[in-house]
Amino acid sequence: MKRREFITLLGGAAVWPLAARAQQAGKLPTIGFLDGATPWIESQRLAAFVQRLRELAWVDGRNVAIESRWAEGRPERVSEIVAEFVRIRVDVIVAVGTSLALAAKQATSAIPIVFVGVGEPVDTGLVASLARPGGNITDLSNQSPDLAGKRVELLRDVIPGLRRLAIMAFVSNPSSVLEMGEAQAAARKLGLEVTTSEIRRAEDITPAFEALSDRADALYLFPDPLFMTNRTRINILAVGERLPTMHGLREYVEAGGLMSYGPDNRDLFQRTGDYVDKILRGAKPGALPVEQPTKFDLAINLTTAKALKLTIPEAFLLRADELIE
Repeated sequence: MKRREFITLLGGAAVWPLAARAQQAGKLPTIGFLDGATPWIESQRLAAFVQRLRELAWVDGRNVAIESRWAEGRPERVSEIVAEFVRIRVDVIVAVGTSLALAAKQATSAIPIVFVGVGEPVDTGLVASLARPGGNITDLSNQSPDLAGKRVELLRDVIPGLRRLAIMAFVSNPSSVLEMGEAQAAARKLGLEVTTSEIRRAEDITPAFEALSDRADALYLFPDPLFMTNRTRINILAVGERLPTMHGLREYVEAGGLMSYGPDNRDLFQRTGDYVDKILRGAKPGALPVEQPTKFDLAINLTTAKALKLTIPEAFLLRADELIE
């Protein structure tokens, strides 16, 4: 019998360092999963993570406990949830996104932290380096700022007459601020006029669109839990202003955005399960290198293109990984 099969047969009962400590305290080893959006939005990501854990012989409720918490687009909830995880002494915190990872790092230097969906972990101060993160934190970068130039070019390919680009960002997210600078530089390199809308709370979204009326030919938005939670409203407002949108995640396109280019999130969350598995088995997070995405998706919403009276070139459609109708 193979070792992996033997572990699975025992229901993952083999004793690993962190798991053993948790069991000595009278509880299963516990993973605190922290997401800034809502469960119905992010359920597929969590499912991919849980599935990968099962493949690695960690079964929720049997030999591990997964405590999921959702900030629901309210940044003030993040510190409350992190404080709860520290109080109940989870064995690993999984933090989705830069702001959440930074909040977790600020709250604890003892509990291992695994982040996912972070744009620039070095520049935002999460890790010392990609090769040796140091401290109690590691996982996967989504390279979002590095992809800003590619996204601007894709917008220009779809809108040949593009002259004015609006950029909208939740400026409390350090990764969004970094990506905003990259997008501005890429747009100006292509000779585009740039208008920036800085969002600080959900109530700023509608006025920002009103201010953009007749001032832009397209809109670039950065992935963030606040935007994810409000993505349907954002896309309705964009269509109302006749603004083709570029996003960093496919979920925005599924909710009516025009197109997205970015990492395959299902793959990222499955790989996050690999990191958690290693840590539960005794690996030190600071010694696990931060990895980069290997799979990227270009998604286009044909229904939105039709609503915008926008003809997508056939050659561009052939490049897409997913066409949504």
